[in-house]
Amino acid sequence: MDTIYPVLLSGGVGSRLWPLSRSLFPKQLLDLAGPVSLIQETLGRVRGPEFQPPLLICNTEHRFLVAEQVRAAGMAARAILLEPVGRNTAPAAALAAVTIAQADPRGILLLLPTDHVVRDRAAFLGAVQSAAQAARSGKLVTFGIKPTSPDTGYGYIRRGESLGNGVFSAAAFVEKPDAAKAASYLAAGDYYWNSGMFAFQAQSFLDELQALEPKLLEKCRQALAEGKQDLDFFRVGDAPFQGCKSISMDYAVMEHTANAAMVPVEMGWSDVGSWDALWHASERDKTGNAIKGDVLVENVRNSYLRSEGPLIAAVGLEDLVVVATTDAVLVSSRAASQDVKKIVEQLQQSGRELHLTHRKVHRPWGYYETIDAGANFQVKRIMVKPGARLSLQLHHKRAEHWVVVSGEARVTCGERVFTLRQNESTFIPLGEKHRLENAGQAPLHLIEVQSGAYLGEDDIVRFEDNYGR
Repeated sequence: MDTIYPVLLSGGVGSRLWPLSRSLFPKQLLDLAGPVSLIQETLGRVRGPEFQPPLLICNTEHRFLVAEQVRAAGMAARAILLEPVGRNTAPAAALAAVTIAQADPRGILLLLPTDHVVRDRAAFLGAVQSAAQAARSGKLVTFGIKPTSPDTGYGYIRRGESLGNGVFSAAAFVEKPDAAKAASYLAAGDYYWNSGMFAFQAQSFLDELQALEPKLLEKCRQALAEGKQDLDFFRVGDAPFQGCKSISMDYAVMEHTANAAMVPVEMGWSDVGSWDALWHASERDKTGNAIKGDVLVENVRNSYLRSEGPLIAAVGLEDLVVVATTDAVLVSSRAASQDVKKIVEQLQQSGRELHLTHRKVHRPWGYYETIDAGANFQVKRIMVKPGARLSLQLHHKRAEHWVVVSGEARVTCGERVFTLRQNESTFIPLGEKHRLENAGQAPLHLIEVQSGAYLGEDDIVRFEDNYGR
């Protein structure tokens, strides 16, 4: 098998999987279909001697979360490129191809979304091997999934003539069809779901971009030239990348190139693009229910039920989705679950933040979770990882009271530096410089009580920060 350069795209939001997936903690970071997150599952598929360390592309807000996922998977990234804004898959692919081509112009890139499920890794690796061989000859290869139903949620690819070794020309790319067309595609037998996965030689792809989208390629080269290293990340140049058009790989290249090819594959694939898709991709009991968390059912059939906190008690339901988090509950028919994104749009328009974050908000040093709030007060549970510390900061509009629940805290408050242990507490006056550090070997847990006229997260003035914020 040729040596492959995996490129993992982690820019999606997954709004159809609200309330579990949110803008600042999207679906690829969640353990939706197994014991680890989707991005860690993707990392596991490209672990081995045939693969180079992965190059990841994500947005700035997710950078520490993505880096932590790579570390938790026991892997090291070739690089983590940070996009200042989302510009779809073609600009991301261009950034990756230019980066890899600098070291290996003939290198084969394997472009993978990080929010998909693949159950059969052996079939995946076989398809990748066939695609890599075709890519060596200049083909731009996509992976077509043999459809199991007339699904209207996927784009389709029509299979063309055989090119040998399980590879075919890609005769046509078709947008998401209506039900009648999807049924005709399934009956025809030569249409496949478009997986959004690609394999191509770095220089071959750059040559196609130069011919088809020269301005996009120029902007991406400029964005890399103007980029800079920031801790473990590479920030591409803001202005040039903002100037890229937002366009997919299919629209930019695959629908126009004479070198488009497809490898058909059956590998237990799903893009888990909706709760119904996740139901299909999940293990189900004898009554057709996929259940996770604290859930009790009576006379419930063919439903997806998941709790991340409170007990769900369901009676007499069929073909429904019920998902509860600590701050929201979704109830939907499975058939209408694609429309959950319309609820997210309503939340955005209303100015509420339930589409952005959960009560538990992850930070590079650990996390905080809001457990109560009211007029002029807020209570948070804070966890700081061993060896980590928050920024040296102050607040203009709030004071804070810290109570250590477990672990050992080193506290800076004004000119004083001191240690707090279990059941000990301290007060941080309004306007006082302060810092919290975990001085022990175990996670530090504490309760923070905030009081003041304004309690927003933007009331922070940072003087020193380990994480470059």
